[in-house]
Amino acid sequence: MDSLGAAGQVEQLTKRTPQVSTDELLQGFFPSPRFGEVSFDSYIPDPAQPSQAEAVAAMRAFAQNVDTRAPSGFRKLFGAKKPETKAGFYLDGGFGVGKTHLLASLFHAVEGPKAFGTFVEYTNLVGALSFRKTVEALSAYKLVCIDEFELDDPGDTVLMSRLMRELSDAGVKLAATSNTLPGSLGEGRFAAVDFQREIQVLADQFDVVRIDGEDYRHRGLPESPPPLDEAGLAERITAEFDGKTVAEDDFADLVAHLADVHPSRYRQLIDGIDAVAWHNVHTISEQSVALRFVVLADRLYDKDVPILASGVPFDQLFTKEMMAGGYMKKYFRAVSRLTALAREGQTGEAS
Repeated sequence: MDSLGAAGQVEQLTKRTPQVSTDELLQGFFPSPRFGEVSFDSYIPDPAQPSQAEAVAAMRAFAQNVDTRAPSGFRKLFGAKKPETKAGFYLDGGFGVGKTHLLASLFHAVEGPKAFGTFVEYTNLVGALSFRKTVEALSAYKLVCIDEFELDDPGDTVLMSRLMRELSDAGVKLAATSNTLPGSLGEGRFAAVDFQREIQVLADQFDVVRIDGEDYRHRGLPESPPPLDEAGLAERITAEFDGKTVAEDDFADLVAHLADVHPSRYRQLIDGIDAVAWHNVHTISEQSVALRFVVLADRLYDKDVPILASGVPFDQLFTKEMMAGGYMKKYFRAVSRLTALAREGQTGEAS
């Protein structure tokens, strides 16, 4: 697999087994480069959608009133000042209306310690550290932001509800967005009722703000670019990624390797990688394997890593049963993101 010129560097993700400390895991909880410098000012509300400007104003107010908190032990000993805002803020809306932009803006507007991650990243953190150690680590934070709160996995939802309850009891402010994809628009477009039901005793501690608007991205799954043949894959790598670090792997080997690396370490797994090249992509038929691959897709998308691939197109990556099953939102998101990265890898079109 040495298809890159001498000026570049070829690596294999299958040769990487990152060992990550608790501090290093927590340091990864910040917005992706896509939202690294956003702010409330850089969000441009649509004049035709008054809820957008209202959401910005509400989140600005929430940011200004995030508690300047003492350690939880001090709070318990001397009592806590009654908060000016509720413990949590939930931004509810359709796909592509800027929820993540606003959540990242909130993160940037608040002084630390703070954390920003997706719902899946927090459940993976619990899996890596244990529930109690996760609570202990995050209880020292002023703000915890949870992007793409998922309601399609009852077990994980109960886990997150319990985590949020304990963090709220420790005085941590919480902010979350809903996870609504194009296929869900018009069908339970807004998830606030479900969210409030699932977080149970926390529901009345959350301010819920709905944001309307048109999806600024394409609705539905974009068409996957045709996969490259092996000769075309080698040619594309050499022509476009010479001088960069490319992770080149056989897809079957990569899928098998992911089982040996905890999903909480996938961010470190692709650290320093400029592009990935996969040989012989095939349809994944096992649910546990597919869910792991969804996490990798999210981390690649976060870091805007272009993909080159031979084999089946990404709209055939998961079985039809998976794309219509209980985790369909995860799979649709993964296919959409992988397709965007594949288009970027093959054509240079930014995702």
